[in-house]
Amino acid sequence: MSKQTRNFPLDALVSLAKQRGFIYQGSEIYGGIAGMFDYGPLGTLLKRNIVDAWVNYFVHGREDMFLIDSAILMNKKVWEAAGHVEEFVDPLVDDLKTNKRYRADHLLEDKGIDPSKMTIDQMTQAFVDNKILSPEGNPVGPVRKFNMMLETKVGAMEDSSAISYLRPETAQGIFVNYKNIVDSFAPKLPFGIAQIGKAFRNEITPRDFIFRLRELEQMEIEYFINPNADWLAIFNTLFEEQKKFLESVGVKADSVHAYEHPDEARSHYSKKTLDWEFDYPFGTKELTGIAYRTNYDLTKHAEFSKTKLTYFDLETNEHIVPHVIEPTFGLDRLVLALLVDAYEEQDLGEGNTRTVLHLQKNMAPYLCAVSPLLKNNPEMVEKAQAVYKTLKVATKGRTIWEDNSNIGKRYRRQDEIGTPYCIVVDHQTLEDNTVTVRDRDTMAQERVAIDELKNYIA
Repeated sequence: MSKQTRNFPLDALVSLAKQRGFIYQGSEIYGGIAGMFDYGPLGTLLKRNIVDAWVNYFVHGREDMFLIDSAILMNKKVWEAAGHVEEFVDPLVDDLKTNKRYRADHLLEDKGIDPSKMTIDQMTQAFVDNKILSPEGNPVGPVRKFNMMLETKVGAMEDSSAISYLRPETAQGIFVNYKNIVDSFAPKLPFGIAQIGKAFRNEITPRDFIFRLRELEQMEIEYFINPNADWLAIFNTLFEEQKKFLESVGVKADSVHAYEHPDEARSHYSKKTLDWEFDYPFGTKELTGIAYRTNYDLTKHAEFSKTKLTYFDLETNEHIVPHVIEPTFGLDRLVLALLVDAYEEQDLGEGNTRTVLHLQKNMAPYLCAVSPLLKNNPEMVEKAQAVYKTLKVATKGRTIWEDNSNIGKRYRRQDEIGTPYCIVVDHQTLEDNTVTVRDRDTMAQERVAIDELKNYIA
């Protein structure tokens, strides 16, 4: 894995995200809670644009995909069957003086050691051999497994029968609904079931802004195929489709790199796993993943639930258990990737700088901002309001009204939130019904007739 980093500090992006209403620290007025973030108005719009693009690309753009929305809480036997009770773990070490806990693999990585192929015992030995201490400089205990599922109780009882878990992935909601989809729609193999939803992981050391969270959102597909099909060809095609989608929303092609998990580092259910990794400011890390889950999940759920989860193949006149390929996207990580790729601090000369988010038009929270040059000129304001209302309808709400401060500060503010066009009603507008349209990326301005604005923006 490469260790490329961006040439701006993550703190600069974090500051901009808070200041301009993209992302806030969760429970901030109470001191926050690690690994929890709230999306502000602009971050919510950005997320919604990504979700809409994903649904259009992978669901509406295909004829073999079904979109569902399963419950976050499920019967605890789901997680026993899936192997998460035993296998959904991270390596943990304890600071023997402060009792603080840390991800062992992260501490090894920070020392330039690759833990991806190490067993738990080998990690422990690496700490000893390299005399690695905790971030506070204290000795640590042996590496041990830590289950990341967040436990909760359902119902009024307090015994073990009430135990459930906040789902650590959306995939199992798809598998337990596989039979429902087959019974309701009788799809032909291959077909996919897609889902977008929250997942929860009790991360030992959440870090790197919204990259590693305790509450996150996933966009996942379980693609069911005939066990005799050429799974590798389908796998590779879906892997390339992941990259095409990333590029379609504005992730730069040279920002992502393919990475295959070694045998020792794959999840317990996977026969092959690939990631598209992204060059974040803190290093090159996973953005999307794809795994060949074989028939592991359907077989396990059939065994634990005593339910027949086969598929009747009309061509061969036999019941089969489909195999599964899983392309998955971390929505929060994709939000961060888009912000990173779009972020730029420009030197305009003579001590002037501007910060701009070069978000792709289909991702920007707003397509355009409408302003009166002078907000104390009633005729100008009235004309600008008319333009604003027309464009708000034409852009399906993606138009913002802007009249704070002077025009230069308005431009800078819109640059910082990634608005592609600023439209200004000025003195000339009152004479010839044209407006000034200023381009975010080039800062060039041109006159456009009001009647032509909708086509221009489109």
